[in-house]
Amino acid sequence: MGKGLIVAAMAAALAGCTTAKGGFCAVASPVRLSTRAVEMLSDQEARALLAHNRKGEKLCGWRP
Repeated sequence: MGKGLIVAAMAAALAGCTTAKGGFCAVASPVRLSTRAVEMLSDQEARALLAHNRKGEKLCGWRP
């Protein structure tokens, strides 16, 4: 998975995700990457991924 695709997916997930069908919890899911993919992330990408997953933990009850 290319970095650009990862960044685009995270940006879309972090953009609020409110639709007519529901809010964040209805349309988002945890982002889980392989160890190799995590090693390839920039610091900015890692922070965005962590923010997305923490938001899901808080709002939706996701478990690590």
